[in-house]
Amino acid sequence: MKTVLVSNGHINQEPLTELLPLIDAMNIDLKGFTKEYYDYVGGNLECVKQTIATAYRKCHVEVTTLIVPTKNDSVADMEKEAEWLAGLSAEIPLHISRYFPRYKSDIPATPIEKIKELQEVAQKYLKHVHIGNC
Repeated sequence: MKTVLVSNGHINQEPLTELLPLIDAMNIDLKGFTKEYYDYVGGNLECVKQTIATAYRKCHVEVTTLIVPTKNDSVADMEKEAEWLAGLSAEIPLHISRYFPRYKSDIPATPIEKIKELQEVAQKYLKHVHIGNC
């Protein structure tokens, strides 16, 4: 049996270090790649980056980023994100997911063309870039 953990990446290093020997793989949500976006969604980018870096050294890691129009959909941010991930390893799979509005959201769905554009940007750095919800 294998254990796969899906996480938003917010965990202190001490419990993460205790947990990792029990985990075979992780999928970590990297919500965006700016402090401003993490302030918007209520989180800490540096904490998530540290979790990804620590987990990558101990188990298989994949990263998922949900692209929300006008919030975290810039080419420059994806370039920085993919370059940072590749600094750990170009083998880390990145899943770029399309956003759809839900209850009380006035942000439209992410255009498929934007998802494909960001995939092309990320593929300059990473070998495994997948798109989803398209």
